Order: sequence, then C-alpha cells, then structure tokens
Amino acid sequence: MPEAELSTVRPPHDGAAPAPASARNRPARLPALAPLAWLAAGWNDFRSTGYRAAFYGLAFAAMGWAIGFVYETQWQLTMGLTAGFFLLGPFVCTGIYELSRQRERGEPPDLVRSLSCWRRAPGSIGFFAAMLTFLMIIWARVSVVLFALSSTTEFPTMRGVLGQIASASNVEFLALWSAVGFVFASLVFAISIVSVPMMLDRGSDTMVAVFTSARALAENPAAAYVWAASIVLLIGASLVLWLGLLVVTAPLVGHATWHAYRALVPRAPG
Repeated sequence: MPEAELSTVRPPHDGAAPAPASARNRPARLPALAPLAWLAAGWNDFRSTGYRAAFYGLAFAAMGWAIGFVYETQWQLTMGLTAGFFLLGPFVCTGIYELSRQRERGEPPDLVRSLSCWRRAPGSIGFFAAMLTFLMIIWARVSVVLFALSSTTEFPTMRGVLGQIASASNVEFLALWSAVGFVFASLVFAISIVSVPMMLDRGSDTMVAVFTSARALAENPAAAYVWAASIVLLIGASLVLWLGLLVVTAPLVGHATWHAYRALVPRAPG
C-alpha cells in the first residue's frame, strides 16, 4: 500500500464514540404525574437523612421569621423580600441535593460535606447564585415600587395585611403584583429545574445547565406544571399556615428536585 494511503488509514474504534455534550444533556420525556414519584423518592431521602435535611429547612424558616421580625412595620418590604428569598431556593437547596447524591451513592449522609459541596463547581454555582440574587434584588425593588405607586396612605403594619388584601380597593394592585411575581417566579423556575443538581453532579457550565433546564421544561410542559404546582402548594402552605412547616417542606422539595434532575436528564452512554 502506498505511503500516502497508509497515512489515511485509521484503526477501528473499540466501542462506540463518546456521545456529544448535546446528547449527554438531552432531556427525557416524562408523563405528567412524574413529579409524584419525585416527591415520594424525596420523602424517602428526607426520612433517611433526618436532622441533616431538617437543618436546611430550619434555615429557610429562620430566614422567613427574621424578615418578618425586622420589617414588621413595613410589610410591603416583607412580602417582596420573603418572595425574593424563595427565588434563591434552588441555590440554598444545594446542600440538600448533595445529601440525596450521597444517599444515591450509598454513602452515609454527611452534613459538613453537604455544606461545602459547592466547591466542586464553585464558578458555575457561584455565577448561578449571582443570577438568582440579581433577580431577587430586582423583584424586591419592583415590589416596593408597586406598593408605593398603589398606596395613597401610610403603609399598614403586619396586623393590617389581611385586611388590606381582603379590601376590594386593592384588587387591581394585588392582580398586578401577583402577575409580576408570576413572571419572576416562572423565569426562575424555568432556569433552575435541574440547573444546580446538574452543576453539582456533572460540573456543567452555568449556561449549559440553564439551557438544559429550560429545554427540560419545554420537553415536559405537563410534568413541569404539576411540579410547579406541587412546589407552590407545599411552600405556599408553609408560608400561609406556619413557617415552621418549612423544616419539612423545604427539604422535601429539595430532595425531590434531585430526583427530578435524575429523571429529566438521564446520563447518556459514552
């Protein structure tokens, strides 16, 4: 065989070629009720990790109580900042994802390790946290502006909140405030369904994780709606009834989010 031809001959591959990044991160298509399985798996994780997961739930509840205490006389700030705090939920739950990851790998749950798990992808997770913080700040400012534009009198205290909400004169404002809040919450939900677990598990770039998350939502709109409704029901009930419920509901949602990630973005061979 001529030398020129020998240079073009390639040895056969031993096995399949590695899957491209787009294939490795391709979202699966799941049934609408798949989130129920995520919640069930999340509950098993919560029971297994015990006080370690409850520690994170207590952090959620403590922050909510602190915001309510500091801004008791300015409830317009309390509502905006509390809502904004929960926009940061996907990042705050990083340690909960790590606890689920440890259990999945057959390792004993380790609270100390979960607190520093972000070090596996500090750049990606840090940038994503900055994105969420930026959105939280914008939402807090927008919330205050909306209150200021709609108020003709001095802001009421926390004790007057329910009366203000029930007042027919505030229906237009509440509709606007809720609509704007829905836009912010929807944006955060779209970019964070699987983002942080993916960065934590695969060391993915922030934008790759964000686009994969948005794509997972686009591929599974029905399941995404059920999942969003489940989060709103669990966290919303805790906010309305008693913040102490977050000790259970916040870790439950966090653990379930890990299983949502595993189901929505399964590993491709190669």
